Amino acid sequence: MKKIKKVLVANRGEIALRVMRSAREMGIKTVAVYSEADRNALHVRFADEAVCIGPPPSSESYLKIDTILEAARSTGADAIHPGYGFLSENEDFAEQVEKAGLIFIGPSAHSIALMGSKLAAKAAVAKFKVPLVPGTSEPITDIPAAKKLASKIGYPVLIKASAGGGGKGMRIVQNDAEFLEQMERAVSEATSAFGDGSVFIEKYVTQPRHIEFQIFGDKHGNVVHLFERECSIQRRHQKVIEEAPSSVLTPELRKAMGEAACNVARAANYFGAGTVEFILDEKLNFYFLEMNTRLQVEHPVTEMITGIDLVKLQIRIAEGEKLPFAQEQLTMRGHAIEIRIYAEDPANNFLPDIGILKTYKRPDGNGIRIDDGFEQGMSIPFYYDPMIAKMICHAETREMAIAKTIRAIDEYEITGIETTLGFCRYVLKHEAFRSGNFDTKFVEKYFTPEVLNQSPDTEEEKLAAALTTFLLKPENTNHTKAVSVTTSKWKKNRTQ
Repeated sequence: MKKIKKVLVANRGEIALRVMRSAREMGIKTVAVYSEADRNALHVRFADEAVCIGPPPSSESYLKIDTILEAARSTGADAIHPGYGFLSENEDFAEQVEKAGLIFIGPSAHSIALMGSKLAAKAAVAKFKVPLVPGTSEPITDIPAAKKLASKIGYPVLIKASAGGGGKGMRIVQNDAEFLEQMERAVSEATSAFGDGSVFIEKYVTQPRHIEFQIFGDKHGNVVHLFERECSIQRRHQKVIEEAPSSVLTPELRKAMGEAACNVARAANYFGAGTVEFILDEKLNFYFLEMNTRLQVEHPVTEMITGIDLVKLQIRIAEGEKLPFAQEQLTMRGHAIEIRIYAEDPANNFLPDIGILKTYKRPDGNGIRIDDGFEQGMSIPFYYDPMIAKMICHAETREMAIAKTIRAIDEYEITGIETTLGFCRYVLKHEAFRSGNFDTKFVEKYFTPEVLNQSPDTEEEKLAAALTTFLLKPENTNHTKAVSVTTSKWKKNRTQ
């Protein structure tokens, strides 16, 4: 069992900073890598050492395996943590890290490769009786035969890129007439995005919820799950709000899905942190979707309800330790909600917005956690993902967690760019979200840009109007100098 003494974090921004903080608490030295655009980034300042690895484009910096390995060698790092995104699910990177005599803080290259191919993953988990959405089990090459199969499965069907993710290479087909055109588009997009035009067909679930389970395995064959996360609030097939636990899972369903998630990990001989994603239909039937072989953006909500530092656990597993607990020892406490704060304009189809953070003031209070990589006065670079921060709120109940998150949104002051704060506030106050009766089509069903221009707090505005009317009455004019009427901070921030 080899103890890690110095870890290089092959990433940037909030996740690099988050990994480094846990490493420092464990007495492990840290090395940051950065592009020229990130020279003044917080993770660079926080690390014990930092190495510039190239120009701003990620293809010339954060995705250059040889350069990152050289940075590890030159600084004497004995381990590499990939974070998420960039090289985190690249089997070649994991393999080269190991060949260089370094510890890769993640799963084996074999597990990454297996779960990176949706078709190979489906074949592997089928042996463990994990429920699968009806569809093809091999890459599609015969288009006429594929069309017949689609008719047999029953429309609507979903065409998906085997090597894809993030909604790329994905097409919904409603009927026979549009099958050929959508098939050609999916193959073309998959080839362009991933260099692999392989696609498969599956039944399209019309009212899907996106439920994922955090799993952990060790190198001794032990596997557990750390419960679920509800990830159905999405735009462009990417998550914006996550929570744990899900409001719709019964204890029985949670147990069945958790066991299935662990079987997915066993099918891949998996160790380290991973996430098994499921589709849950309107009848609460669940189907395996895919496995992400890395730490997830939304991992803090799991940390909040379990009290377990997942990064520290990743490091201990990479060092060869056994899992420190069995499944029956794990419990949930309270409810956690995470909102992703993107530099995007929700009123303009969530297009990324760049600029300088003229004002950047974080909320505070019990049960509020901010994972970010920016501070006031910094610029949002256009080379990378536009996420500014993640805000995670924990409370005793779901209702209390929602209220705390709304309060924290109102206190979060960001000016200089458009953000998704207002959109998240709208979601949290919507009856569909509060009731738990929502799915991945929330944005499509309920959101329009106009709702962001409406008063965020109707009752607040009514009270303010009533107070103004009272103060303007002649008999009350002597009191007007002592009282002022204000609107919410969120509304003021939207006008700046």
